[in-house]
Amino acid sequence: MREEEEKMQQRRRLFKVLSSVSLLRLLLLCATVTISLAAILSCCMFPSGKVAVRHASLTENDIAIERQRYELHWTRLSSPRQLLKEATPLQKLGRINDTVILNKLWKPPSVRKFVQCVQPSKSYTAPNGSKGYLLVNTNGGLNQMRAGISDMVAVARIINATLVVPKLDKNSFWRDSSIFSDVFDEEHFISSLVKDVKVVKKLPKEMLTAPKKYQTFRSWSGINYYAKVISHLWDDYQVIQAIKSDSRLANNDLPQDIQKLRCRVFYEALRFSPKIEAMGKLLVERMRSYGRYIALHLRYEKDMLAFSGCTYGLSSAEADELTTLRKNTPHWRVKDIDPVEQRAKGYCPLTPKEVGMFLRALGHPSDTPIYVAAGEIYGGDSRMADLRSAFPILMGKENLASPEELKPFVHHASQMAALDYIVSVESDVFVPTYSGNMARAVEGHRRFLGHRKTISPYRKGLVNLFDKIDQGSPNSTRKLSEKIMEMHRKRRGSPRKRKGPVSGTRGRKRFLSEEPFYQNPLPDCLCLKETLHMPMQETAEHKLGSS
Repeated sequence: MREEEEKMQQRRRLFKVLSSVSLLRLLLLCATVTISLAAILSCCMFPSGKVAVRHASLTENDIAIERQRYELHWTRLSSPRQLLKEATPLQKLGRINDTVILNKLWKPPSVRKFVQCVQPSKSYTAPNGSKGYLLVNTNGGLNQMRAGISDMVAVARIINATLVVPKLDKNSFWRDSSIFSDVFDEEHFISSLVKDVKVVKKLPKEMLTAPKKYQTFRSWSGINYYAKVISHLWDDYQVIQAIKSDSRLANNDLPQDIQKLRCRVFYEALRFSPKIEAMGKLLVERMRSYGRYIALHLRYEKDMLAFSGCTYGLSSAEADELTTLRKNTPHWRVKDIDPVEQRAKGYCPLTPKEVGMFLRALGHPSDTPIYVAAGEIYGGDSRMADLRSAFPILMGKENLASPEELKPFVHHASQMAALDYIVSVESDVFVPTYSGNMARAVEGHRRFLGHRKTISPYRKGLVNLFDKIDQGSPNSTRKLSEKIMEMHRKRRGSPRKRKGPVSGTRGRKRFLSEEPFYQNPLPDCLCLKETLHMPMQETAEHKLGSS
């Protein structure tokens, strides 16, 4: 019994010793962890010696690099996983030169102190009475109609007419049933023009049976045509019906008050309807969540390819389909279109693959967010594969909004185009692949808002370079990026005077060769800041730079 008691006592003493050792080890472990945490917090909150000196010596370039690293990190975190790829060397910013290069890609051109000046002259008066009513049937797509409406407001001012809110085109390729108030803010349109032209929503009942003249106004006409020819129609008619609205006024050589009125209508009075404005703003905000972005007007839709007769890169079946569509559309019929010649002259929109090559040559990294402003791309996803491979963050209305959000717009081409227009105007860089009505209107609007960066591809030169690459020319890829960047050094949207007709052209070709008014409102609606308060005539004669 004694032996068993002694053994029990020995076991108790051993257990106490072991417990003491375990407790001591635990205390030592806790102390070690506490000291380590304290050291880490101390380094973070109270940097010593070398760390403090490093932060004290940060330059503005160092700060810019750190900020850019954070912005790229945030952008990548906010991007869907499937859109993320391994960063290129340009994205792995660690040098000042990388930051300078990246920022230069987004830097807008110098505005050279040009500002908006659209207010009328002192001699400009509010409308006084009216000689009759002007009805307008617009034609074409959204921006063709916008330009036509702006022209018709100016015409109504010249001939002293009351303008009835224009009817939108419902018979074109797009078959859009939208009425004016679906696309534009009708009340704002009427009220904003109260000092320029009287506008009514519809023709008064007593005028429904009044003598009416259906008139196709001569294209690209000056003020004398309307003041001396069209105005005489009031002698016999009380209502004039304009059958078409596009290209009814000349681009140049019009009174400044008329030109400024066109600007006020196009950029201010023709505001989109509240629902379009709200949706457009939402799309811009969601696109901005990816960071600074490019709006790419990828004009590679079925109707554009059929209209232009461009078949490069298409299958024989696709080329035949487009040819048939062109021949079956009366106002698209153009005889003897040579697709090879069209492309060589730069008359064809860039293909999605060519766009990817172009943007990469300009230096844009693969994680550049790109908004595709376009309808359905001809050929679908397969034709977009090369571009998407080069730039995975390729977004559009359908990516940024839910089907429910787009439902009110989806079956109305003009309303969908208006959403693209808003996102394009607000983008950091705008790149049109074809110089159609949308591209021209957005470029002009961006110029009006402060010459936001717009890169206009020199398609003729690019096609020549791309063809050499396809042909395997030994020197074709050498310094390709440098060649393309130099080619576009002066095609970035900087201020310049609107181009007049090409020397030697005559008649219709002479007018067609002019730069459209809505593509560049300088000099009529923009002026140098120091000349803003000069008399109108003196301002008009002020020398304008070009670039």
